[in-house]
Amino acid sequence: MKNLLKISSLLALPLCFAACGNREQETAKEETRVEKVRTQIVQKEAVERTISLTGNLEGYEMMDIAPSLTGIIEHIYVEEGDRVNKGDDLLRMDQTTYRTTQQAYDNLKVEMARMDALKEAGSISQQTYDQTKLSYDQTAENLKFYKENTYVKAQFHGVISAKNYEDGELYGGTSPVLSLVQIDKLKLYVNVPEQYFARVKKGMELDIYSEIYPDKKFGGKVEIVFPTIDQASHTFKVKVAIPNAGELLRPGMYVRTDLKLGKEEIKTVPYQSVLKLIGSNDRYVYINVADTAKRVSVKMGERYGANVEILDDELKVGDEIITTGQARVVEGVKLEVITDNNAE
Repeated sequence: MKNLLKISSLLALPLCFAACGNREQETAKEETRVEKVRTQIVQKEAVERTISLTGNLEGYEMMDIAPSLTGIIEHIYVEEGDRVNKGDDLLRMDQTTYRTTQQAYDNLKVEMARMDALKEAGSISQQTYDQTKLSYDQTAENLKFYKENTYVKAQFHGVISAKNYEDGELYGGTSPVLSLVQIDKLKLYVNVPEQYFARVKKGMELDIYSEIYPDKKFGGKVEIVFPTIDQASHTFKVKVAIPNAGELLRPGMYVRTDLKLGKEEIKTVPYQSVLKLIGSNDRYVYINVADTAKRVSVKMGERYGANVEILDDELKVGDEIITTGQARVVEGVKLEVITDNNAE
């Protein structure tokens, strides 16, 4: 048995030597491999910085018509889709309480005039006068409240977008009777990345686009830049006012807006030179360092034609980035940079 083991071992030795030799040859071959590539120097490029944002349009003013009084709805003057102006009658609630308060106010008004005359003549005490004046003022406030909530009027011009009750129904205050929305002027809220916070100012103009009107461009203007940054999304909110005299745009529409931030010099590389690590979203490029490939991780920004912005500082202006042949390159491989003059 021992002899058989010795023979087997002796037979395996040549195979081991052969395998080791092959590995050494492959390693030597890898070390001497030269990849032909094309390169380009990383430079800065002047671009018009524009960021695209999306959102849903809203009426510039919106109001649920919900009286503070509960009771029977005597009459609703409008229907869905009706246009109203500021001050127009919208609905009338049961008038009983209002009329009772009106009578009390009229009586107190007469009494208050009498008290003014008696005070002028010095015939009543200040306390009696003050009590009557307090009752009169309170009744006047109550009358104003009941009038506003019995005869409900439009607070701005717009369109009735919802009607939830009919004449004679009991209103319990759980849902609005009507909804009023302004559509000749709209607003849009967008969330802007925090890196642009210092560059977005009130009054900046924007272009608004809707897929419904692919050939049209609408205008908007930044009205409010909200002062805080959201910690979770690292964005800040901007309110955009949009004139809509033609009423082509409507509340609820999904739109895109382009916010122009002016010209800026940024670091760009050819988009095709950026590689993606399989199984992740990590991006990287190869650069030429003394005719040897070096891998550099990168973070991409906006794309500008055939180029893409590089946001981080690991890749520097002046680096020689591989633009052709990078798919065959690995870290440390030797490079032969070819140009149009020495291309095969």
